[in-house]
Amino acid sequence: MSYTEATIQLLNPEGSLVTSDASAEYLPYIDALSDEQLREFHRQMVVVRRFDEEAANLQKQGQMGLWVPSIGQEGAQVGSGFAARAQDHIFPAYREHAVARIRGVDVLDIVKLLRGTTHGGWNPAEHGNFHLYTLVIAAHTLHATGYAMGIALDGKSGTGNLDADEAVIVYFGDGATSQGDASESLVFAASFQTPQVFLLQNNHWAISVPVSTQSRTPLYLRPSGFGIPGVQIDGNDVLASYAVTRKNLDDARAGAGPRYIEALTYRIGAHTSSDDPTKYRKDSELDYWRQRDPIPRFEAFLRSRGEGDAFFEEVRVEAEDHAADIRRRTFEIQDPGTSLIFDHVYSEPHPLVVEQKAWLAAYESALDENGAQA
Repeated sequence: MSYTEATIQLLNPEGSLVTSDASAEYLPYIDALSDEQLREFHRQMVVVRRFDEEAANLQKQGQMGLWVPSIGQEGAQVGSGFAARAQDHIFPAYREHAVARIRGVDVLDIVKLLRGTTHGGWNPAEHGNFHLYTLVIAAHTLHATGYAMGIALDGKSGTGNLDADEAVIVYFGDGATSQGDASESLVFAASFQTPQVFLLQNNHWAISVPVSTQSRTPLYLRPSGFGIPGVQIDGNDVLASYAVTRKNLDDARAGAGPRYIEALTYRIGAHTSSDDPTKYRKDSELDYWRQRDPIPRFEAFLRSRGEGDAFFEEVRVEAEDHAADIRRRTFEIQDPGTSLIFDHVYSEPHPLVVEQKAWLAAYESALDENGAQA
């Protein structure tokens, strides 16, 4: 599946701006970006991709039980990540590494999560309202919709103040659209007119099942059956991702109800480190999407604006330094004590949990150095 006549594209694969009737309403959002903001788009895409590569290597070396790559999807993530305002709440699935970094999450916390040394990973309130990764497919679409309902019921949207009104953006993949939770979330979002954007990263494969098997119609049309407008964008175009998401989030926060964006992108790597995509994908398909890689495309755009070699070399070095730092700190991660599993079950001390924690501590103290009963 490639782009369609409905696909909104602001930057073509060669890196040139697209001027058309479909792009006209979004170009002012791009014109408002500063040179520094445009450079930051590129910086984040490059640094996160290099982190992704390093994390995959660390998993192969036994430092994580699982790795979930996002290579190829940086344009969809970086553009939409910067489109969200500071007060917005973001509900990721489990491969939104670029959005996590943009919102202030130390990506080492993602490594810790997939290493199994943390229960959750981070406190959303301390990291740009970026909520926890959810590996249960589509479950978080309900969490996001419930939170958006709360925003609306609390009167924190639709006041006319875009700098204060809140909205929610939830990320999910094409495979998640086949889950009942995703459909249920659309029902409640439409019924309660939530200030919310559903951002579907259609990377064309739900593990080994192609999107053509999952849906006989383009996925951006599906929400119309629930009364929610949908739009399809070139997800490998970071400018389209930014402008369309910015507009739709602002419309939602202004009280216009939920919105749905299908970002056409591609999962260059495996679904996870336990997957072998060569068993079910054709090389020709992979080559087609590699030619539409969001990073070289945006680099060509920046160079056409006069950006020189010095900047791109600076970003390359930063990405290498960041990857080396992640590698060093990964090897320094300490396994937590078993008491951690009790510490955040409830917000206040609970007698049953206190009792269980004390029992386990007593049990462990009775074991010898080999783990046997002393």
